[in-house]
Formats: sequence, C-alpha cells, structure tokens
Amino acid sequence: MADYVELPLSGVEPPLSEMESAVQDNVHRYAVEVMRPLGPVLDKLPAEAVPAADSPIWGALAKAADLGLSILDMMELPPAERVKLLAIATEELAWGDGGIAGAILVNNFPVMYSLLAGNMDMARFCEGKLGCWGITEPDHGSDMLDATGVLAATGGNYGKPNCTARIVGDKVIINGQKAAWVSGAMTAQVCALFCHYQDEKGGVRPGVAVIVPLDLPGVSRGKPLDKLGLRGLNQGELYFDNVEVSIAHLLAGPDHYEELAYHMLCEANPHVACVAVGLARAAFEYAWEYAHRRKQGGLPLIRHQHVRFRLFEMFRKVEAARALTRRVMEYNATAKRPSMLASTSAKVTATQAAFEVASDALQMFGGNGVSREYPMEKLFRDARAMLIADGNNEILAMKGGSDLVNPDWL
Repeated sequence: MADYVELPLSGVEPPLSEMESAVQDNVHRYAVEVMRPLGPVLDKLPAEAVPAADSPIWGALAKAADLGLSILDMMELPPAERVKLLAIATEELAWGDGGIAGAILVNNFPVMYSLLAGNMDMARFCEGKLGCWGITEPDHGSDMLDATGVLAATGGNYGKPNCTARIVGDKVIINGQKAAWVSGAMTAQVCALFCHYQDEKGGVRPGVAVIVPLDLPGVSRGKPLDKLGLRGLNQGELYFDNVEVSIAHLLAGPDHYEELAYHMLCEANPHVACVAVGLARAAFEYAWEYAHRRKQGGLPLIRHQHVRFRLFEMFRKVEAARALTRRVMEYNATAKRPSMLASTSAKVTATQAAFEVASDALQMFGGNGVSREYPMEKLFRDARAMLIADGNNEILAMKGGSDLVNPDWL
C-alpha cells in the first residue's frame, strides 16, 4: 500500500507560525479536555437545563475566557494575521463541539459589530461580557439579512416588522420581539440588536443597530429553544417593552444601517464557515478511525475499496471548505471593501460540505451511526442545523448571486 503521511491538525495548510501553533495547541487542548466530554452531556439535557444556573456550560464558558481570544487584543495584529488566528481557533473549537463553540463565539459578536461600526467605546463596553446577536423575528427570518430588499418577490414586500426602535433626543427606545433563534439569548449580558427604525410619523424602514444591556428595565427573555442540533448553544426569544438605551450605544441609524448590515454579513458568514469546517473535520476523523477499527467481511473497513473512496471524498471536501473559508477571510480583511459574494460562498460551501461529510461518516458507521452511544448521530444533527444557521443557505445563495449582476451590462 502507499506510504501513509500524517498531516497536521490543519491538514495541507502551509506551516503555522509560532503564535498560530500556540493558539491551535491551546484551543485544541481545551476542545479535548472540556468540550468533547461536555458536548454529549449538554446534548441530552432538556433545553431549559442548558443555560440553567447549575448547568456545566457556565464552567466551560469561564474556562474559554482564559483562552486569550480577545477580539480587541487581536485588533493590534495585522488583518491577515488576525483572521488566520480566528480561523484556526474557531475550527478547533468546532472540532471539539459545534454547540459549545457557538456559545463561545457568539459572546464576541457585540464587540465585533461595534468595531465594524467604528464605535470603540461600545467595543470596550462589551469586551469581557457574554453577548448575543438579535436580528431574526417571529415573522421575519432570513429576510432580515436583506436590508436592501433585493430578494423580495416581485410585487411583494417583507411586511410589518416585529421589533422597532425610535430615536428620541439622546435615547433609543425599543419595542417588540426577536425570535427564538437569538444565539446566546439565555446567557448574554449584552445584545447586538438589529431592528427596524420607526420615524416620527410611525413609518418603518431598515434600520437601527444598537448595543442593548439585557439587565435594563423592559427587557425579558422567553424560554430556551428545544431544537434538533447544536444544543449546547442556547437560543431563545428577547422581548423589549419601551426599553431605553443611551444614544451612545447606537452602532448605526437608518442612514448607515445598510452599510453596517453588509459588513456584518461579510464578517459573520465566514466565521460560521469555520465552525462548519471544524464539524466536517471531526466527522471525517471519526470515520477514518472507525474504518481502521471496525471489521466487516473479515477485514477492517479501510481495506475495502469503496470505503477508501468515500474517505477520500470526505477528506477533499474538508480541505476544499477550509481553503475557501480562509481565503475569503484573508481577502475580506485586506480588501478595500469586503465581498459578500465571497462570504456567502464560504458559508454555503463549508456548511454543505459539513452536512455531506457527516452524512457519509454516519453511513460508514452503519447501525452504530444512528445510535446515541456513538458520536455520529449528534454530529449529523449539528451539521444539518448549520445549513440554516446565520442565514438559510438558499437565501444566502440568492443574495450572493445578486452580487454577480453587473448593472452596466444590462
């Protein structure tokens, strides 16, 4: 047989720098020691028990804070170095457990979006606090990602929003509800809220982005969402009843909302892609190991030709997803203007790869694959959820496709 060559954690990436290797080793150790044992425990808990006061998730979040992955600290690095470190760390976290990785990463969103808006005071205010990102609403899902309305059906519109904000003097006053898909809603201290703007005459349009401390009067939370996968990531509703926030917390008003929403999606989608790469890699590695241990027909599975073919297909999908995702992150960090087309391509490609790799890995496990005693059943559910997380893939693909339209040629 051909000579076996053991690849590093990041596969066929160029050699990592000393700092990159240190970050990868540190996060990988956390993934092995904390996330992999805890992930299946949280997965089996009732939804309301995951963010409960006595839940083990709090200990995991506290230990994650010691990983040194501060967005503000990383801003001191050159852009290409910064996003490479984030990509490496995010992949290792997701390799450990997709749900817990999401619970850790979403805490950074208020800081990240404050920086995108150029509001350094809010970035410092949110640093070190548990965070969430509130954008989808009961009657508005992926269309909330479409501030320009480019995807609206001919003759249609997105209808009345469920959450609005008024700007009155030096206050932002918020009313309404965000849907049960607010990641981190049950544990967060601050929310990066994206909603519609209501003018003095009662008219509404996109939009307002504002940092909302969740201990303010008028803020309440619904019950945790009981869902298919990524169960370690708590999600739930947020309600706002005449919640008043200082104008200093404003990230964007209606005149700048579309531009911030554009940059926000360009930033968020590749991070979700990194999570998908980590899930895909975990599924591939489980299948590769199982193929060496499990015997069928008197031989280890790896000795059967079709198993080797399937493993190769899984391997190349992981590598391709990682390569595109990191390429997009570097491009967006260094270009004059980031590309939403590239960002959506990375998210759709990586999440589709994760789902396909997890499905093939489950198939290779056979009957054991659908048993909760083995890891594949959970990984498959987690990967399936990624096709919808952070924007339905079909909507994102149509939005990305809209960026291919050159008006000068029409």
